[in-house]
Amino acid sequence: MNCILAVKMYITKMTDESGPGMKVLLMDRETTSIVSMVYGQSEIQQREVYLFERIDAGNQEPMKHLKCIAFLRPTKENIHTLAMELRRPRYGSYYIYFSNITPKADIKTLAEADEQEVVREIQEFYGDFLAMGPHLFSLGIPIMYQGSGWDHDILTRCVQGVTSVLLSLQKNPFIRYQSNSKMAKRLAETIRQVLSKESELFEFRQMGSPPLLLILDRRDDPVTPLLNQWTYQAMVHELLSINNNRVSLGHVPGISKELKEVVLSAEQDEFYADNLYLNFGEIGQTIKELMDDFQKRAKSNRKLESIQDMKNFVEAYPQFKKMSGTVSKHVVLVGELASLMERHNLLEVSETEQELACQEAHSQHLQHVKRLIANEKVRHEDAAKLVMLYSLRYENHSNNDTSGLIESLKRRGVSDRLVKMVRNVIEYGGAHARQSDLFGQQDAVVQVTKRFFKDLRGVENVYTQHKPLLVGTLEDLAKGRIKESAFPFLGNNNNAATKRPQDVIVFIIGGATYEEALSVHQMNQTSSLGIRVILGGSTIHNSTTFLNEVDAASTKSRSQNL
Repeated sequence: MNCILAVKMYITKMTDESGPGMKVLLMDRETTSIVSMVYGQSEIQQREVYLFERIDAGNQEPMKHLKCIAFLRPTKENIHTLAMELRRPRYGSYYIYFSNITPKADIKTLAEADEQEVVREIQEFYGDFLAMGPHLFSLGIPIMYQGSGWDHDILTRCVQGVTSVLLSLQKNPFIRYQSNSKMAKRLAETIRQVLSKESELFEFRQMGSPPLLLILDRRDDPVTPLLNQWTYQAMVHELLSINNNRVSLGHVPGISKELKEVVLSAEQDEFYADNLYLNFGEIGQTIKELMDDFQKRAKSNRKLESIQDMKNFVEAYPQFKKMSGTVSKHVVLVGELASLMERHNLLEVSETEQELACQEAHSQHLQHVKRLIANEKVRHEDAAKLVMLYSLRYENHSNNDTSGLIESLKRRGVSDRLVKMVRNVIEYGGAHARQSDLFGQQDAVVQVTKRFFKDLRGVENVYTQHKPLLVGTLEDLAKGRIKESAFPFLGNNNNAATKRPQDVIVFIIGGATYEEALSVHQMNQTSSLGIRVILGGSTIHNSTTFLNEVDAASTKSRSQNL
């Protein structure tokens, strides 16, 4: 089970089936992102693809010497535009691949438009999702909730995305869903209808116990997306935002032109692949060791005691930039993360966040949150998130002082939107919306971990107390302890209930996080649990996008109640 290999295999097959010769790859907005997540431009050019076109670009220039590989989502707009293209073909021949199940009527429309008989192939290749990593996929839907129910178009897109993952991985699963979520149940039922209607497509040879599709709702764990992160990939996404493997650094003072936007792809960047799950201190240590090694070879003796020293080193030694390939890019990224960490007091903020997520100590937590709200170095959004975490943990505490903290935020000058988000988060994921015991017994089982790095000043410790709710759910599933009342099977699946699945595909309505992806990666490395997990979500959240989601859900909910 590997999302990246599944999509990559489809694209490789497309270029192989069209035979030798110069090719153009014709895509839509979404398939452009799907391809770019798994293939670099230079890599795909080695497969004789020399031109990349968007179907909606309106280019009319004929190039009959080129073969056209069209990789498109089977939307009405794409079918219509492609039919117009075939009536007046610009290319010598067409090899058409749709990313999902395509209605026969649409195939007929294209056949009728192909009067010049330029179409050589029409197939379905089920790469209708963003492969974010071997065990991680996203559907690229930033706003999911429409109040408490589904928007029809978004439901359709989720069904298409999840079924394409199942088809690409060749899995015909049993389905379980979070019982208190009407959205999870409806998605599960709609996916099962597709599995039933298209049963011939899902006739795969199953080895061992049957696979499982587990559908969850983000509302059950609103804490994980609110936390600051300290592993490299998650931290970059939280503080700088990763958008389809790209990070914008245009705001960094004095940044060179080639680093204004950098690509972070484990497929194309060996350093990133080796280090994306390391914590921040370890990343700094790894870069320092590479620089120390270079200095030995260059017989240099510059002191590298801080991240700023590293940045100065890269500027002074352009040959290190050449030798190290992509490492210099990461020096800039780590430098910017360190700057944000120092400027906004993120170590202290994160320590309190972790305590709120994992421990019960009301009066102590209340004082910590008040102190940080009063600290001018702390960003408004971090102050507001601390109040959100406090209000979630102590929602039903007899001495709850959420109202007092909200007044403190107002006095601090925090925006009305962020202040209102405190109540919105409770409406979205408070005790009434959750079925799991989010703050239950963690004190007894979670160990506080601190890592100290004496060789690298400026990076003192990393907090990794918090474990996402997903970890406990998957551990219970692997050990056969998951309750059917909490996660029922769809339909009568008594036979499946007795068998523990080996392959599990998790889909989180409302988005997954990189912290959860790290937990799944660690779980997949642990053979003792005996399960392999693929994690997917409507999007991959950081705290900013998550709060946008919460805001949209609350706004829609209010408008529905008017």
